[in-house]
Formats: sequence, structure tokens, C-alpha cells
Amino acid sequence: MFGREKIEYKTAEQVQVMRRAGLVVAAAHAAVRDAVRAGVTTADLDAVAAEVIREAGATPSFLGYHGYPATLCVSVNDEIVHGIPGPRVLEPGDVVSVDCGAIVDGWHGDAAFTVVLPEADPADVALSDATEQAMWAGIAALAKGERVGEVGDAVEDVVAASGTPYGIVQEYVGHGIGSAMHQPPEVLNYRTRERGPRLRAGLCVAVEPMLTRGSRATQVLEDDWTVVTEDGSRAAHWEHTVAIGPDGIWVLTAPDGGAARLAELGVTVAPWNSTTGPV
Repeated sequence: MFGREKIEYKTAEQVQVMRRAGLVVAAAHAAVRDAVRAGVTTADLDAVAAEVIREAGATPSFLGYHGYPATLCVSVNDEIVHGIPGPRVLEPGDVVSVDCGAIVDGWHGDAAFTVVLPEADPADVALSDATEQAMWAGIAALAKGERVGEVGDAVEDVVAASGTPYGIVQEYVGHGIGSAMHQPPEVLNYRTRERGPRLRAGLCVAVEPMLTRGSRATQVLEDDWTVVTEDGSRAAHWEHTVAIGPDGIWVLTAPDGGAARLAELGVTVAPWNSTTGPV
């Protein structure tokens, strides 16, 4: 749950470097979105992202992390997270979740998206849309709230409002991010009495809800990485890295800083300039 480990609060200069890492992740996402289609393999998508990161002069966050063997995590259908790219050929209607991290000068960016390939089941599209909406509501809670635990409140509220009994995965949650990919605090995707640390300038977190069409129960495959739904239901995963500055929040892995989607939720983004302060 919410630990009491020391939180790394970033300076404006450090957030600027994280923004550079975040834009590398955004570029990798854009390239993978262009490449993902029925008939390509998950390894093909990994190669696309690896090239973008390499050409940017950045380093993949995932490759070699505790022995992880790839640049991306590509999770398909009942795979929730940490799917290892390989020879699997994507098929029409597949639900494909892509998670990517990049390092620039020692600072990390981390984000994920889900796409449903053509010939989609409308219920799968609704699942992905609800997960993305839950992510943005969680991010908006960082601007409007007082404590980290309000992210989980927002995610649960979106799921309840959807009218569909989606499972909210609890074993895998958001996290602090900065000079390491995973740092305190945990950012839960569900409501709890423990409210977590106060939101203050310099806190950077990854908000990443994972929803399923069935039970929230999970299991890990024999590769010791791939997490799947226990009941075989399909899953979706969305994530962005967010910085809290003195005047508001900034989505570091969104090209527009999150401005368009957060405006729909009544939030104005506040980029944090290291020289002049927020702009």
C-alpha cells in the first residue's frame, strides 16, 4: 500500500529533462501507432520503438530492467501488462496495449496506450475508452486534489459511471518516477482509506489504470513477466507521466502536455520552465 519511503521531489531543471524523455516516449508511441496492424508481429513493434529511442539519443527504460529482454511491453487481449514482444502475429480485432519508457540524461518517461484493431468487438473499444477516460480523470485529480489517493477515487468513479462492471486491477499500480523508473509513492487505481502523501510541487508520478472486461484477478505466465487475466477476459492499459509544478500539472509524455484532454475536465496545464518559472 502507500509506503513511507522517501519521495524524490524534482527541481524545475530536472522536470525539463523528464519532459525530453517524455517526448521521446510520445514519438515512439506515434511510430508504433502507425505500425500496428493485423499481420505484424509484436517484435516488429518493438523494433519500431527501439529505432525511435535510439535515433533520439535516449535509452530504453525497460530493456535489461531486472532482466527484461525488450524495449516495449506489448500485451495482447487477455494480457494485462508486461507482455514480451516476440513472434506473435497480430490478428483483426486484437486488443493491443503498448507500454514504453525512455531515459534521457538519467531521467525517465513512461507511458502506455491501448488500441483495438479493425473488426473490433465494440465491447473491447468501450473497455479501452473507459480505461483512457479513467486515466485522464486520475490525472485531473492531481490538479484538483490534495493527496495522491484521490487518483484512485477518480478511477473508481469513472468505472462506476460507465455502467459496466469492469475489473480494476489492483496488483499493478501507478508509481513515482524520476531518476528511477519506479519510485515512491504508489499511485493506486482504487479507493482506499489510506489517502497517501500530499500533492506538492516537484512530485512526478505515472498514472496507469488497467481495466478488464471480467474479474480483476491476475496471474503471471511461466515467462515470469506476462500478466494475464485469470478468467481470460480482455484488458486495457493507459498511462502517462505527470509532473506537479508550483502552478499546476504538466503531462510530460503527451505532446501537448495534456492540454486538450484536461481542458475537457476543467484543468489548465502549467508547463514548468526552469528559467522563468511556469509558462
